[in-house]
Amino acid sequence: MNKIDIRTVDVVQYIKPLREGGSLPAIVKADDEFLYVLKFRGAGQGKRALIAELLGGELARAIGLKVPEIVFMNLDDSFSKTEPDEEIQDLLKFSVGLNLGLHFLSGAIVYDPLVSIADAMTASKVVVLDSMISNIDRTAKNTNLLNWHNELWLIDHGSSFYFHHNWETWQAHLTRTFPAIKDHVLLDRAAHLTEAAQEIRQSLNEDHIREIVSKIPDDWLFDESVAMTPDEMRAAYVEFIQVRLSKIDILVKEAEDAR
Repeated sequence: MNKIDIRTVDVVQYIKPLREGGSLPAIVKADDEFLYVLKFRGAGQGKRALIAELLGGELARAIGLKVPEIVFMNLDDSFSKTEPDEEIQDLLKFSVGLNLGLHFLSGAIVYDPLVSIADAMTASKVVVLDSMISNIDRTAKNTNLLNWHNELWLIDHGSSFYFHHNWETWQAHLTRTFPAIKDHVLLDRAAHLTEAAQEIRQSLNEDHIREIVSKIPDDWLFDESVAMTPDEMRAAYVEFIQVRLSKIDILVKEAEDAR
């Protein structure tokens, strides 16, 4: 199994907000000279959205889907002091510390279900993955997909793993399926769901899942309002993903019925 290496970079320039994103992400430049889309810990869903982004993105990469490089991004307090927009100023102020970034794909086009490229096997893998991680945000209204160099790229998994917004009831989600798959933007193209599930089974094992989950920073997991420790939360994420993987045939049948 390949070790997952998430680089850490420092933000050196705030370039512009992406106002089409509900949580107001931004294009920034880092000290490695690359541009990134920065997801802020101080945004609406907070650090849990960053955790979902990290887990969803790296699971997608592990099963052979295209995802921009994910990095940890340090943001210092200097940016909020020079920002004239009050909304952005507050966001920057509340996001000092470790955030998450995705490599900016210059020239990428937002996926349009009527004209964009998505082959049946790729579409099927995305549908099955999103069922596994309970990603409610890949609909025709908000595809969270890009076409770049004639390939389909996945972005924005921040609405996945929504069980972690209430840790007291997280175990109840282990037995649930994912009826929201009926609204998935790629469902009509997902003609190889069974084959996709087989590939996902072969690509993911417990060691790989643990490796991905181990990359969640303690800082993102610490929450005074929750009785669980960071290690207990990591164990819960591992269990959730493993249980979903074990129920993949049920999720595939649900998606096939929805088609």
